[in-house]
Amino acid sequence: MSGGAGVSQRAVLAAVALAVALPMVTACGADDVGRATESGTGAMTATVVSGDERPAAARAGAAEPVYGFGTPATAAQIAAWDIDIGPDGAGLPPGRGTVAEGLEVWERHRCILCHGPTGREGPNDVLTGRVPGDEFPFANDRSLRSTVGNYWPYATTLFDYTRRAMPFDLPGTMTDEEVYAVVGAMLYFNDLLPADAVVDSATVVDTHMPARNRFVPDNRTGGPTIR
Repeated sequence: MSGGAGVSQRAVLAAVALAVALPMVTACGADDVGRATESGTGAMTATVVSGDERPAAARAGAAEPVYGFGTPATAAQIAAWDIDIGPDGAGLPPGRGTVAEGLEVWERHRCILCHGPTGREGPNDVLTGRVPGDEFPFANDRSLRSTVGNYWPYATTLFDYTRRAMPFDLPGTMTDEEVYAVVGAMLYFNDLLPADAVVDSATVVDTHMPARNRFVPDNRTGGPTIR
C-alpha cells in the first residue's frame, strides 16, 4: 500500500508540474519566435512570427528597407553597358573598317595567337571553314567543328560578341572601327566578303550567313509542336 501510494503521489505531482509548465513553455516559445534576430551590428533585422519568414516591414506593408550603400546608376553608366546588338542589327554603332585593316587588327590584338593566321589553325576555337554546299550535317557528323562560316547565323551578332568578349584577355578594348575591321577579316576568311571589302553597319546587316536559315525563333507556347 505504501509503495502504491508513493507511486500515485509522484504521478499526481508530475501531472501538476506538467500542467503548470506547459503554458509557460508555450508562451516562451511564442515570445522567442516573435523576437527580432539581428546579424552583426548592422540594421538589417528580420522578425519571424507564426512561421512567416518575411521581414517585419514587408509584413506590415511598409516599403522595402534601405541599406545605405551604392548610388543610382546614371544614364551614361547604363549606356556604357547597354551595347547588345540584335540579329536585325539594332544597336550597331557608327564607324567602318576594311578587311585589310582587319588583318592588321588580327595580329595587333593577338587574335592570331588563339585562332591561327587564318582562323583555321587554333590552338583554340576554329573560326574558319565551310561545309560543301553549305549543308548543316552537325546532327549526323559529330566530328565537324562549328565555325563562323558554317554555324554562326548572323554577322550582326558576330560583331556583338566580338566587341563584348574579345580579345580574350582584354575584352572590350577594341574600338568600334577595329571590331568592324576584324569581323570583316573573319568573314573574308570564310569567303563571305572579298579582300577589298569595306565593312560598316550596312555590310554586317546585309551579309547572309550560310547557317542563317538553320535557326528559327522559339515561339512555341506549349503542346506537341516541334521546331
